[in-house]
Amino acid sequence: MNEFAQMASDLAEIARDSEGRARSPDRRPIALLLTVKLGGLAVICGGLIWLGQSAPTAKPLLPPPQVTVSPPLQQTVQTTARFLGQFSAVDSVELRAQVGGTLTAIDFRDGQIVHKGDLLFVIDPRPFQIKSAQAVAQLNSAEAKESLSQVELWRAQQLKQSSFGTAEAVDQRAADVRSNQAAIDAAKAAIRDATLDLEFSRVNAPFTGRIGRHLESIGDLVSGSRGGAGPTTLLATIVSLDPIHLDFDMSESDYRAWQRANPRGSPHADVEISLDGDGSFDRHGTLDFIDNAVNRSSGTIRARATVPNSDLTITPGQFARLHVNLGRPNQALLVPAAAVVPDQSQHVVMTVAPDGTVVPKVVELGELDHGLRVVLGGLKADDRVVINGLVRARPGMKVTPVAGTITPAPAGPAS
Repeated sequence: MNEFAQMASDLAEIARDSEGRARSPDRRPIALLLTVKLGGLAVICGGLIWLGQSAPTAKPLLPPPQVTVSPPLQQTVQTTARFLGQFSAVDSVELRAQVGGTLTAIDFRDGQIVHKGDLLFVIDPRPFQIKSAQAVAQLNSAEAKESLSQVELWRAQQLKQSSFGTAEAVDQRAADVRSNQAAIDAAKAAIRDATLDLEFSRVNAPFTGRIGRHLESIGDLVSGSRGGAGPTTLLATIVSLDPIHLDFDMSESDYRAWQRANPRGSPHADVEISLDGDGSFDRHGTLDFIDNAVNRSSGTIRARATVPNSDLTITPGQFARLHVNLGRPNQALLVPAAAVVPDQSQHVVMTVAPDGTVVPKVVELGELDHGLRVVLGGLKADDRVVINGLVRARPGMKVTPVAGTITPAPAGPAS
């Protein structure tokens, strides 16, 4: 400020000198001095303005942010494990021709539900009818020969008793009887064989299920052999639907937990099934099979549940999620799922210490139970968990805790 006053005084003096020397022939030194003084004055004024704008202003201190906290909910829960399984048919059959011939009829629509005993395919039966008639004729011939041999044996026996016959003749006639009886048995077997071929010319459904598309058309020549001794033609496939199997793989740790809960090793237990993946486990089945060995490459063991499918809405090959009880109900700590923060491969819950400091805790999580996450470890019953305002709770900062309450979702299927 003193420099500013001195500068103003100098300017006034220069002005007075300029009036007194107005008529002086050399005015350049005076004008130059005036220009320098005015520039300095401008610099001083700009500096004062800048100092006035950049002067620091005191900010009021803000209170710590508020967060809602609550101790974890203590509740009895059932220890379960969730698996992903795939449905498979209890029975699945490839329908193959057991006799050769021309396909003459297809009595179903592709993909329809067929019932046990329904006629599906017809192979031209005429060759087998002819074969059956030939076998019947052979039987009649054998029976006629057998009747004649019986009469001849009686005559030979009578002649022997009257000394007009020999023992050799009787023995010959007895052998003829036995030979003709064997011919009768062979003819009867031929009839059964021809009847079986005639029966196999009509392919029927072995059980109730859904049939796939037909793989041969009417007029095709199909090959067949009973017992698969020769080439056979695949006609269609059929799978059963009610009940249906749900296959899944159980980890070794889950299997050990299941063993501890079922010391007798009986695999019959109820399972809950969700078809749509929406968390609604509204179907039930029975765990009725666990394999006898753990897969060495995957470390899992194959298990299976049988599921009723009376409405036939489940199709083999579909996927579903299922819950399997691994132990008895016990006390557990639960927190809202939104209160859990993922941190790389870990999960963290923010808690508030008695002095208001935010303290993160690494927790081990279990399944969801009515919208709440089961905490298996890392949390105490008296910890104050941040359940609302999580974005304002940073580790190590001070917060103002407000008491809240953890409540489970309305009663319904566990998710």
